[in-house]
Amino acid sequence: MLSAWLIHPILIFTGKIVIDTIPGMRQEVSWTLVNLLYLSLSYLMFHYVTGIPFQSDLHSGAYDDLTLWEQIDEGAHYTPAKKWLFSVPIGLFLASTHYTNYNPWLFAINLTALLFVLLPKLPQFHRQRVRFLVDDDPSGVTTPSTPNFPHSGSLTPTSLGDGSIPPIHITEAEFR
Repeated sequence: MLSAWLIHPILIFTGKIVIDTIPGMRQEVSWTLVNLLYLSLSYLMFHYVTGIPFQSDLHSGAYDDLTLWEQIDEGAHYTPAKKWLFSVPIGLFLASTHYTNYNPWLFAINLTALLFVLLPKLPQFHRQRVRFLVDDDPSGVTTPSTPNFPHSGSLTPTSLGDGSIPPIHITEAEFR
């Protein structure tokens, strides 16, 4: 658990060191880039991608419609892990604002990025989706809390007398 909390500051400081190695990089631009990169990756990882990134076949699709933020602590709000993940972007924003010498343009860019990442973390936006460049997922539609599967019964295939399951014949009409 501690390593999951430490990886964020380590990634931020590593990103800062890497960006500072670019010749001619000013501190104001460097801190803004670190902030924007961290917030972009944070949004992508916690609020955009759904499902489990590793070994997803072990969970039978139970988490396919949930983002990583919704999976943390089984969706409970205000847990220590979620408070930490909420405070890291704020701390990085404060550091980047300070080191950019309170430049109004860079402040506006950093604040906009911060709001873009913090809003999906709020309980009011739990299971709400804001997607860009995706046609099949309308913006702002609540995802269902439980998937709708047909009840088991007459549609469940039964085995034949020899123990084999009869073949299922699917027509094109069933895909419409």
